[in-house]
Amino acid sequence: MSRLVVALGGNAIQRAHDHGTWSESVRQMRRTVPALAEVVRAGHELIVTHGNGPQVGNLLREAELGAPEIPAPPMHVLDAESEGQIGYLVALELEAELRRRRLAHTVVAMIGRTEVSARDPAFRHPTKPVGRFYPERDARRLARGEGWVMRPDPQRGGWRRVVPSPRPRRWLEGPGVRRMLDAGLGSQLVPVVTGGGGIPVVRDRSGRYRGVDAVIDKDRTAALVALELGADTLAIVTDVPAAAVGFGSAHPRWLGEVGAAEMAGYLARGEFGEGSMAPKIEAGLDFLRGGGGRFVVTDIPSLPAALAGRAGTRVVGGSTAPRKAPSSAPRRSGKPRS
Repeated sequence: MSRLVVALGGNAIQRAHDHGTWSESVRQMRRTVPALAEVVRAGHELIVTHGNGPQVGNLLREAELGAPEIPAPPMHVLDAESEGQIGYLVALELEAELRRRRLAHTVVAMIGRTEVSARDPAFRHPTKPVGRFYPERDARRLARGEGWVMRPDPQRGGWRRVVPSPRPRRWLEGPGVRRMLDAGLGSQLVPVVTGGGGIPVVRDRSGRYRGVDAVIDKDRTAALVALELGADTLAIVTDVPAAAVGFGSAHPRWLGEVGAAEMAGYLARGEFGEGSMAPKIEAGLDFLRGGGGRFVVTDIPSLPAALAGRAGTRVVGGSTAPRKAPSSAPRRSGKPRS
């Protein structure tokens, strides 16, 4: 039985044109879980992590609107709320799909903390946009009144809050989850962990942890989780069937099986979009450099075939792995969602 970490992108929970209602999220998760259940049926030991971008943005807006009557919680608390909300959704729908296939696994959604360094340069130079767009006048008012760092977005014609995005250093619940899996419970449980990259915390001189307002890249945390758990494979699920060289052009070259050195070369040449595919490739290469066996990028319908070597982009540690095209040549354009 191989151990597999699957990192779900935001598109697995909410589509781009959705309004963010609970019923929409349930429908989209029901489209997602059959592929995850098929992975379990194939004998893999599955661990799931996920994004939280739209959801935590909605919670930020709720907190802002409710502030005149209810004190707004700090962002790290909203990170925890979104992690619980999405973990609950995954548990409901994945467990139902497993039961339908007569698989007796229990899905366990966990609130997870991810340690970051208080000295991370990201805290001096916040860059991660969160929440809604504001007119300049409102943005300046929020910067003065709330202490938010606001940045203009010329392409979208508004201002947006930006927060730090520090690198994850340690997953605090990781050793406990590793002990459970190594004891054989992976054949009975599907843990859902570190949603949205985990709740960012720093450790003070007394050894106590405290939450900080930041957003951790979920794919970097997924790589950390996969290494902590000794996973054989890290699969990052997005909304395109594979990674491509020349993505968005008239003739993209979709990548099948690729060596890590070759993939690193494409990354260095800027072949993957910043804020979309590039962070996924960086996280996957981090996993391989840390001793992981295989890194996969694909969409949710193609996941079982990608794990079997018949679809998606599969990156292995060696530098001379042959390059093969996916079984079907996908033809999509646009920017993948994180």
